[in-house]
Amino acid sequence: MGSHTEALPTPTTRPGRAGLDAILRRPGRALIALDFDGTLAPIVPDPEKARPHPEAVPALTALAPRVAAVAVITGRPAETAVRYGGFADTPGLEHLVVLGHYGAERWDATTGKVTAPEPHPGIAAVRAELPGVLDGIGTTGTWTEDKGHALAVHTRRAPDPQGTFDTLRAPLTDLATRNGLIVEPGRMVLELRPPGMDKGVALLDYARDLGAESVLYAGDDLGDLPAYAAVEELRSDGTPGLLVCSGSEEVTELSEKADVVVDGPQGVVRLLAAIADQAG
Repeated sequence: MGSHTEALPTPTTRPGRAGLDAILRRPGRALIALDFDGTLAPIVPDPEKARPHPEAVPALTALAPRVAAVAVITGRPAETAVRYGGFADTPGLEHLVVLGHYGAERWDATTGKVTAPEPHPGIAAVRAELPGVLDGIGTTGTWTEDKGHALAVHTRRAPDPQGTFDTLRAPLTDLATRNGLIVEPGRMVLELRPPGMDKGVALLDYARDLGAESVLYAGDDLGDLPAYAAVEELRSDGTPGLLVCSGSEEVTELSEKADVVVDGPQGVVRLLAAIADQAG
């Protein structure tokens, strides 16, 4: 990445230091896995306006050819993350994989295609019922994002985002449960989605399919906790791993478990650039 080499932060834990060492020692066997919103892209009031940090794609294109794989693991539809990320037909990202809907969908840069199962039947039922439930509660300023395989109710635009989030949590959980779904809480968002698929399952499956000898995972939100647990499981099986938290005042659960806490997407991008530099 040129002469302005970024300094690599030192992980605060022994497993984290071992993970970073393993990535740098044999980068060609390392899996770099990243959340999208809040990790590669700053959190914004309107999720449709989320775009990567300006230096994110250059850092990824510098890093991707040096490692075994780069995977973006997101709750968004894979195609949406690819479009917002500008990942398609980008030199250097020819082997990028985007695991959307928590891994239920997969987009491969090599084919440019998304593979996905049929939506859970509960999604259609919740789609029909959700407007009435929200109207009945009488909250203002919420916004519903239809992800196809999931529905997300955002409260960040409400006059009282946290109060609205707290008010909606129980009724939306009830609605989800009645239709065989679960509620995944996030940063001012409640997502109703099928059970049995999370970022941890997606990360474990992909890391094992790849035969990764080391893993980095970077995230910022509660939905990333299963991926953290997956890295810890891989560590217990002898695969070194590094847990990176894209720092946020809103979510402390991740920073308490992370080996490295960086300053939001800008910090993530600098870390990726530094690894690319040192992976040479």
